[in-house]
Amino acid sequence: GLRLYSVLGKRTGHEQDPLPRQTVEVGSVGYRKPVGNTAEPAYGDAQAAKPGFADASAMGGMRSIANADRQFDAQLFIEGAKSAYKLILEAFWRGDKEALRFLCDDDVFESFAEEIDARNSRGETLENRLVRIEEAQIVDASYDHPMARISVRFDADIAALVKNADGAIVGGSLTDAVETKDIWTFFRDVKSNNRNWKLDETDAV
Repeated sequence: GLRLYSVLGKRTGHEQDPLPRQTVEVGSVGYRKPVGNTAEPAYGDAQAAKPGFADASAMGGMRSIANADRQFDAQLFIEGAKSAYKLILEAFWRGDKEALRFLCDDDVFESFAEEIDARNSRGETLENRLVRIEEAQIVDASYDHPMARISVRFDADIAALVKNADGAIVGGSLTDAVETKDIWTFFRDVKSNNRNWKLDETDAV
């Protein structure tokens, strides 16, 4: 249940199409034109970025990714990125290295693992909770054959609670959520049969 398998930027074939079917007018990178139109799919259409969806500066990179990977769907990527954000945070909070190893590249995994080991050595446990993701926005995208990279800014509210080895609260509160702003970069080899995107870099805003 913790596998990210194909959750980012891929159509599964089970999504229901909206009715009536129409061409997506905004943020259409990676979207196909409706059935009945004989033109080629509009992978490279340069549409204005929808607020909360992508910065205009990222659109060129997303077009390049969409042209290289015909299954790429930018809006599905954002939904998958939000799921990945939750999965990775929760795996880190509970110290699940196995899940993190699958979801992250080696450098990010090692950073998370070191912090988990330090936390365990202090006898501390986290009871954090992702209250909500206020916004997830693509702020950068690039394609350098065969690697695709997409950076997403997450604005979220997180409730954090730290307990010591005796179970006593030593910091934080589950009733007062803290506003956090992070930029996470995901990458994938678009020529690989492996459809997984992995976390490549994390930065605080």
